[in-house]
Amino acid sequence: MSKRMRATPRAAGPTRAEGQCLCGDVVVEIGVPARWAWHDHTSASRRAHGAAYATYVGCWRSKFRILKGEDSLTSFVDENGHTRRFCSRCGAPVAFQRTHAPQMINVPRALFASGTGREPRYHIGIDQLQEWTYLGEALAPLKGFPGVVWTKPKRKRA
Repeated sequence: MSKRMRATPRAAGPTRAEGQCLCGDVVVEIGVPARWAWHDHTSASRRAHGAAYATYVGCWRSKFRILKGEDSLTSFVDENGHTRRFCSRCGAPVAFQRTHAPQMINVPRALFASGTGREPRYHIGIDQLQEWTYLGEALAPLKGFPGVVWTKPKRKRA
């Protein structure tokens, strides 16, 4: 085999990603790459996060660790037996575990400042998408409010 055809070893990337809640009391770690990532439009996740949808990364339970603040976590178990864990100080969602997949832990993507090795490409509960969800419409700066953009109303035809 010639030197040209030899595979050059790739530089090793990170093997873990660390995330934290809003106040920093809870710090978690997952192995990367995450198993998968998705946007969850279901009403349960929308209400738990107080947002149009929640974006999660899923990892094997064996690749998830709480590095700090386990005693700061509180849990909520819904009518389906799914468990959501939150920081008891700031209220930030930290983990979500579904009863039908006990070997997986789902962590809000927003907790991680670094990459998790997966980009969200899936949508769950898309039939529950709200009419007020931002879908990439063109935005313009709002005069007099730096850093604020808005969707201009459509002009009516004469």
